[in-house]
Amino acid sequence: MDAGIKFVSWNVNGLRAVAGKGFADIFTGLDADFVCLQETKLQAGQIDLEFLGYTSYWNYADKKGYAGTAIYTRLQPLNVTYGMGIDEHDHEGRVITLEMEDYFLVCVYTPNSQDGLRRLDYRMQWEDAFRGYLNGLRAKGKGVIACGDLNVAHEEIDIKNPASNRRNAGFTDEERAKFTELLESGFTDSWRSLHPDEVKYSWWSYRFRARENNAGWRIDYFIVSDELKPRILSADIHNEIFGSDHCPVELVMG
Repeated sequence: MDAGIKFVSWNVNGLRAVAGKGFADIFTGLDADFVCLQETKLQAGQIDLEFLGYTSYWNYADKKGYAGTAIYTRLQPLNVTYGMGIDEHDHEGRVITLEMEDYFLVCVYTPNSQDGLRRLDYRMQWEDAFRGYLNGLRAKGKGVIACGDLNVAHEEIDIKNPASNRRNAGFTDEERAKFTELLESGFTDSWRSLHPDEVKYSWWSYRFRARENNAGWRIDYFIVSDELKPRILSADIHNEIFGSDHCPVELVMG
């Protein structure tokens, strides 16, 4: 029986830091076909971290020690692109796209709206551009799998304390509405589609013993274009894995 294709996404909050916290063993244990990383906080040449059987692709921010994405893959892509092809959005290393035979895989690190929501206006522009980018890929006749830290808890079930976070970055009405708009344009939140009532989180603040108390947010996702939804076999949130303030999330496709 075919075990399917396994995808993992993880915001590592500094790959050099997590490399010293058992990353290689975690990576090996996950045994994924694709591992997508966000917030690598690297420049080219600052780490040598390769795994037998995998090819890696990296997108670095212009600003040192900031943002950045990477994909490790066991499967050979037809094509690899970096960014969305929109200059104002392509200097922070936030998007990598692999074109596979019958789908596109997009690793994304969505901009945070920041304290005081000082970057919320930019975030709204990003959301529209990214939704347009994903649907532009779909228009090429292939399904799309997009994963990463989307920096939004979509519904109240996705956050421990919804009332007190209502106007905080990641749980504003504006950000949540943009996520709804993305789903309504033809995408499925894979984990929620299989676990409609389950409470599970993927990020915890380093403050207030949040992880110990499981006062978390679900802000890391695999979203798939609706035509791929029948191929979803399983989805998981690995909150037993430490090393970052986020935990890995997983999708298995048939």
